[in-house]
Amino acid sequence: MGPRRQERMASFIKDEMSRAIIFELKDPRIGFATVTDVEVSGDLRYAKVSVSIMGEEETQEKSIRAIRHAGGFLKKRLAREMASRTVPELSFELDDSVKKSVRISRKLKDMQENE
Repeated sequence: MGPRRQERMASFIKDEMSRAIIFELKDPRIGFATVTDVEVSGDLRYAKVSVSIMGEEETQEKSIRAIRHAGGFLKKRLAREMASRTVPELSFELDDSVKKSVRISRKLKDMQENE
């Protein structure tokens, strides 16, 4: 299976998980969440879904736990939408790249102000 198929699968999963998390998960623990990336294994059996969640660290942890708890529902939903017989195992990770970029921006701004 070529890298192009992996890319298409990752893009499809990203779109479907974004829709499902925003519109179908009714768990009040889930805050403002955005699917930022999906990495699919070469054999298409596993997909790592990166989710960015706004809010404090405690809110982010509660949200990612709730999303992981809904993993079975999300996989079933994905299976309904896929044309493939095999549905990848989904794992959900908290994407903290936004937090890191904000921290870096603050440090750069502080450095400029101190000069």
